[in-house]
Amino acid sequence: MPVDLVSEKRIAAEAAVKLVKDGDVVGLGTGSTAEFAVKAIAALVKQGLAVKGIPTSDSTAAMAEELGIPLIDINSVDQIDVTIDGADEFTEQLYLIKGGGGALLKEKIVASKTITQIIIADSSKKVEFLGKFKLPVEVIPFASRYVMSEIAKLNGAGAIRQMNGTPFITDEGNLIIDVDFKKIEDPVALSNALNGIVGVVEHGLFIGLAHQVIVGIGTEVKVFG
Repeated sequence: MPVDLVSEKRIAAEAAVKLVKDGDVVGLGTGSTAEFAVKAIAALVKQGLAVKGIPTSDSTAAMAEELGIPLIDINSVDQIDVTIDGADEFTEQLYLIKGGGGALLKEKIVASKTITQIIIADSSKKVEFLGKFKLPVEVIPFASRYVMSEIAKLNGAGAIRQMNGTPFITDEGNLIIDVDFKKIEDPVALSNALNGIVGVVEHGLFIGLAHQVIVGIGTEVKVFG
């Protein structure tokens, strides 16, 4: 029987949303899995749950507004109570690759201000080592060629992300270089190396930011962390 990844995403999201409490400031993730959580939170808001949402992308903001979730500016709060977001890959050590949807910068800012960061995923996202999914690196356009050359020194093969034949542009007007590092054996060291490249705005290695990963496995959920 084939694995129903869509169903796994949904049950992981529903399990995570149960952890949202009345009065919480909630980070709203971006991507196909996080979308289930946003819709589930919206349903609870219609039933009377009082929360304030902080979206991690323009697309999530538009969806949340349409669904009736009250939104606030991230700069109006010192911290976020709980954030529910997806991941492109995760390990049992709760190392993540994020940014497949192009929202890694806002996602990492929101995660950094969050007390409880919950990652939701289907069973295909769990890996022993990060790196099967190409690592997104957000760069300012002015520095893209230089950053590509520096990434090559780290044994990464990068290409600027394209959409419909033209470079993908992030919400902040930057480019994304999708980098193949093969197996990432030391995500912490790679994260530090990327942080040291001038022109890199942010990258998709999320280290020490996730508190829990809730995974849908068949009709059950498993919690890591």
